[in-house]
Amino acid sequence: MTMTRQSRTILISGASSGIGRATSELMLQNGHRVIGIGRDFSKCDFNSDRFNAVEMDLGDIKALPDQLTALAKQHPEVDAIINCAGQGRFGSLEEFSYKQIYKLMDLNFTSHAFVCRAFIPQLKKLKHSNIIFIGSEAALEGTQKGSIYCASKFALRGFAQALRQECSGSGLHISIINPGMVKTEFFDQLNFAPGVDSTNFIEAADVANTINMILDSRPGTVIDEINLSPLKKVVKFNNT
Repeated sequence: MTMTRQSRTILISGASSGIGRATSELMLQNGHRVIGIGRDFSKCDFNSDRFNAVEMDLGDIKALPDQLTALAKQHPEVDAIINCAGQGRFGSLEEFSYKQIYKLMDLNFTSHAFVCRAFIPQLKKLKHSNIIFIGSEAALEGTQKGSIYCASKFALRGFAQALRQECSGSGLHISIINPGMVKTEFFDQLNFAPGVDSTNFIEAADVANTINMILDSRPGTVIDEINLSPLKKVVKFNNT
């Protein structure tokens, strides 16, 4: 028997690029409405009247409570949140300034907690709703040059696990996806990237399809955590 897909209203952070953009495109293709959060949509045109662009800097932690509270009141129809926003910064701990440490933690972890805090009261009232976090393989094992980045992703993973327990009495499903290296703009400002062969990276569309699978799962089943890895793990370094 074929299940009929119901149209949903999905809030996606980091919607202007990478995994967030690929996920937004797939959700629109599947007939859903998307509210996309991003810093700049000037180079991103979804060409759909079901996409609502919300320009917001998730790294500006002080401004977020008021902005997100207003957004939640404006969109009580949201029944799923996909937390994709994030940034990569790598190096030994002493290479980080104090400001860089809290900025990375704020964007990669605290902003997601704030988004959830704003929307969770209304999501828990629904018969079926979802929050999906895009974690990282860096949330599974600490690595050299990744002390702060790994910490931010470990925090996000622990947050998802605890939140899942807090929401277990409601219809709100909490999931986290931990991808390995995904071929996106994420690596544009870094001195390394996945190898050029297609077996060395995950595509953003692969993660979007995994998100779609979670959203399409029956309400009685919760997909807690999914790890995605490229077939081979070859890394290339820039000559800088």
